[in-house]
Amino acid sequence: MGKRIVLGAVAILLVIAAAYASFYVAPEERTMGVLQRIFYFHVASAWAGMDAFLLCFIANLLYVWKRDQKYDWLGVSSAEVGLVLTTVVLITGPIWAKPAWGIYWTWDARLTSTFVLWLLYVSYLLLRTLIEEPERRALLSALFGIFAFIDVPLVFFSIRWWRTQHPAPVIMGGPGSGLDPTMNKVFLFSVLAMHVLAAFLIVERYMLEKMRSEVDTLRREAEAQ
Repeated sequence: MGKRIVLGAVAILLVIAAAYASFYVAPEERTMGVLQRIFYFHVASAWAGMDAFLLCFIANLLYVWKRDQKYDWLGVSSAEVGLVLTTVVLITGPIWAKPAWGIYWTWDARLTSTFVLWLLYVSYLLLRTLIEEPERRALLSALFGIFAFIDVPLVFFSIRWWRTQHPAPVIMGGPGSGLDPTMNKVFLFSVLAMHVLAAFLIVERYMLEKMRSEVDTLRREAEAQ
């Protein structure tokens, strides 16, 4: 419990520090001005969300292979946190897009694939609510989660594979891409902060799912007596 409290405190402090750095340390971007500062949390949330989905994918594979309940708990925990972070991306994106593009939303490859990803993991969580039997629920949701992860690389590579209205990749892009050194440091710090926050939320959600599973087991044993 103590380690979880420390992790939570560190996560909160890192997010606060990243927000401060985004507004007061990073230099103002020449073209978009203060509007560009949303970049630090928009992209950092996207990266942390995709990594949460990657963890969900690994947990789903391990459950199908080993049929160990702890991997089911990890899968659903990672999926929920990834979905929350992707929701942040889908909210901050249009806030940034309206002043930059003149519209809140356009059905280009990056935006559409991200929205589809959000729908897939909403479906993953809804599927779990429709199946009562724990082992069957875990197996079917793991199989669906493995399928849903196919969209993650599509989201990541969409702006590399297709011409889109979404900006070309600034990080790990082609020649001429990249950030000002101070911007890059603030961005990487924001990515770290969002990953630590995601780790804290996954740990807390995992413990909740474990407790819920144990309560359900006790309830079924009591009903069987």
